[in-house]
Amino acid sequence: MTDLVQGLKEALDYTRLYRDQTFVVKLGGEVLADPKVLANVAIQVALLESLSIRVVLVHGGGPQASELSRRMGFEPEIVAGRRVTSPQALEVCKMVYAGQLNVDVLAALRGQSVRAVGLSGIDAGLVTARRRPPVTMRDDAGAERVVSFGEVGDIEGVDTALLDLLLPQGYVPVVASLAADRDGNVLNVNADTVAEALASAIKAKKLIFLTGAPGVLRDVTDPSSLVAFARPEDLESLLASGALRGGMRPKVEACLRAVASGVRRTHIIDGRVADALLVEVFTGHGCGTMIVAGAEAAAYAAEER
Repeated sequence: MTDLVQGLKEALDYTRLYRDQTFVVKLGGEVLADPKVLANVAIQVALLESLSIRVVLVHGGGPQASELSRRMGFEPEIVAGRRVTSPQALEVCKMVYAGQLNVDVLAALRGQSVRAVGLSGIDAGLVTARRRPPVTMRDDAGAERVVSFGEVGDIEGVDTALLDLLLPQGYVPVVASLAADRDGNVLNVNADTVAEALASAIKAKKLIFLTGAPGVLRDVTDPSSLVAFARPEDLESLLASGALRGGMRPKVEACLRAVASGVRRTHIIDGRVADALLVEVFTGHGCGTMIVAGAEAAAYAAEER
């Protein structure tokens, strides 16, 4: 009981700091894959909501889309953590992201009496994208190549009007990572990028990635190499060295863009660990990687003294 009371006291300063603020939380495919993990995340979101913290959830579902693609007889193609989307693959994304997984998240939240609303970037013009042209990029093997991503969109605008209606009324938007261009063509957009764009547009207090990794690792084979706290310059060197590969790369890039646009704090944590979201938000030691910039880094250092 003493530990419980002490924990509540430690969380008090954070609850005062975050009341009436907005968090954008991106759910990775690894988190969505396990019903028990998703149920635990739903409990944590319910607790945040009960403390008057507004939450926007964003999800893709890469592993699930890859699984369905293989069941349909074609192998998914991923380059530097980003999905190449043929017309056939886009149909899979529609079924998995805006269908099965969005409903699963809504059901888990309903089980905790959270008033959640299922959306995609297409709804009310929330996210407008344009089809990505062929780009030259460095893949995970370190080779430069020209990649045509197909039916993939780059975000060109966010209209927060729908979120501005829902959040003050106590609704939790659950946004699947599909968008459309101005002509109504559906495009697959990286969910990390959608989360970052929404967080930046609504001036979120936090952008949090719940992933299948403990955070940013200097050596992906060594869990003890976790980077618990980082400034942008720390991560830029890791990106340049090729140490950040696969799905971690777009997450770190999204965090860097978010802090540059004014999001106060960004986090990458293992969402499969029980209560990881609450530990990261309400304790000083946290449990993953926090990325901040400029004056916010100094503010964090002062909090910890």
